[in-house]
Amino acid sequence: MIKKILITGAGGFIGSYLVEEALKQGFEVYAGVRASTNLEYLQDERINFITLNFADNEQLKKQVEEFSQANGKWDYIVHNMGITKTLDHFMFDKINFSYLKTFVDTLISTNNVPEKFVYMSSLSAWRSDTKELYHIDDKEHPYPSSAYGRSKFRGELYLRSLKNFPFVAMRPTGVYGPREKDYFEMIKLIKNGLDITVGFEQQYLTFIYVKDLVKAVFLALEKGCDGEGYFLTDGVEYYTQKDFRKLVSKALGKKFVLPITVPLGLVRMVCSMSEKFANSKKVPVLNKDKYQILKQRNWTCDTSKAKNDLDYVADYDLEKGINESIAWYKENGWL
Repeated sequence: MIKKILITGAGGFIGSYLVEEALKQGFEVYAGVRASTNLEYLQDERINFITLNFADNEQLKKQVEEFSQANGKWDYIVHNMGITKTLDHFMFDKINFSYLKTFVDTLISTNNVPEKFVYMSSLSAWRSDTKELYHIDDKEHPYPSSAYGRSKFRGELYLRSLKNFPFVAMRPTGVYGPREKDYFEMIKLIKNGLDITVGFEQQYLTFIYVKDLVKAVFLALEKGCDGEGYFLTDGVEYYTQKDFRKLVSKALGKKFVLPITVPLGLVRMVCSMSEKFANSKKVPVLNKDKYQILKQRNWTCDTSKAKNDLDYVADYDLEKGINESIAWYKENGWL
């Protein structure tokens, strides 16, 4: 029997890849979108589109009941909907936490709890304030400093407070790949001969290619232990900004790139000014909440649980992922 899967946030960078993989694996796919969602990467005729109003409890309940009466409940749900940047920090809590809570409460109250509910959290929800290198794990108390990270952590706390709700939380580090726009800005800068390092103290970076994250999500649907959270990277202990610059330069064929180190105080000022003078319709890449993420020195984490429970092993290290990403950016006229 074909399983039904709902993927919220389907029109986003990660969401579009989740939809593609679900189709590839033979699921009956329902893509959660809004009226304003860009459907550029959701062109497959097998996709069933659905709009759910997470802001209105009663309407959402009606929508879920009508769907289940006509089609039966979703077997799996991947809750990928959320925002990563906004000028109004209240919106992080509203969209990343409150909408999640409303949705889950509705699933429970209408007897539409799926076999597995995958929640897209973030390593930002479990950051460490230390400047030293050590692997963050869930044995310690989380210390999210960004509004984005706090909203994701609140989502995890809420899900863990429920009895017999079969959720799994995914905690990826920085996700990059074709169609992604923030790391793309860094790649463009390097193409133009500059690379910016934030702060003079060493920063330990980790990455995960979007296809590896999607691979982990579908492994979690199959093998994830209820109530667990999984930290996800490409398996390399850490990279530096210099490593990133060298790999991008090599892929672009750039022989010389000027590295510039910017003090954290100046970065903070730039982020603040960028947000202050931003167009209200477009959130700048550099903003106050982004600064809280940029200043963190340690982005390493313990991925052993994902390996042990899910049999997750990344297919892409940073070099392979960057090469494939840059090839896509060139083919699609981004570079």
